[in-house]
Amino acid sequence: MERSVSPESNPDAPFNVSNTLAPPRVNKAAGTTNVTFDGLLSDPLLLKEDLKNGCGGQLWPAGMTLARYLLAQHASDMSGKTMSVSPVEIGAGGGLVGLGVARGCEFASPIHITDQLPMFDLMQDNIQLNQLGTKVKASILDWGEPLPAHIPANPDIIIAADCVYFEPAFPLLLSTLQDLIGPNTVCYFCYKRRRRADLRFMKMAKKAFDMQEIRDDPNATTYNRENIFLYSIRRKTPKSNNELATK
Repeated sequence: MERSVSPESNPDAPFNVSNTLAPPRVNKAAGTTNVTFDGLLSDPLLLKEDLKNGCGGQLWPAGMTLARYLLAQHASDMSGKTMSVSPVEIGAGGGLVGLGVARGCEFASPIHITDQLPMFDLMQDNIQLNQLGTKVKASILDWGEPLPAHIPANPDIIIAADCVYFEPAFPLLLSTLQDLIGPNTVCYFCYKRRRRADLRFMKMAKKAFDMQEIRDDPNATTYNRENIFLYSIRRKTPKSNNELATK
């Protein structure tokens, strides 16, 4: 999800909150970054970064971590899927993860990378910059709102990186995940824990979904030291009648 500029610089923003809810980050100047994900892509991505419409226009560590994991551990089985429902990325920002996966994997249908309206042009620019228009589609998706008709419901794969940031948006994020996650969906979810409120989100999410920390990544120890964590999220399986009878 696009991260709003600070309340001090935008007093008319929909959520005018203090830095205790959304602490400031160190931002870098606009430009274009060449990304190979430690050599996992032989053909590098060119990612335009532009913060004029919010912090979603910058690359962040959770996105780099998630893209590396998917390309290193799931490139072959993801590309082997014949998907009737397109994968969906939420909170894509400039599209780092979705574009990386699109370049490193083969899908039967395009990946939808989504975010709020302020990020739409940047997503489009990065799709065009990498000539991925046949593999990636940019769309506007506001968390908590009904899914637009062109956004696939219940895709096989959902991608979400660095979406746990703005505390008032936590219920909206959960609502959108509930709309998207179907019985056969797996959501690859990566976040950087920055403050105590992030743990409250994880507690809420674990009540709503089957969340498992991913443990097949040999690099986990390294990024865990930076408070970055990677999970799979699935719909909870209803308890059997026998289990209910023992309660």
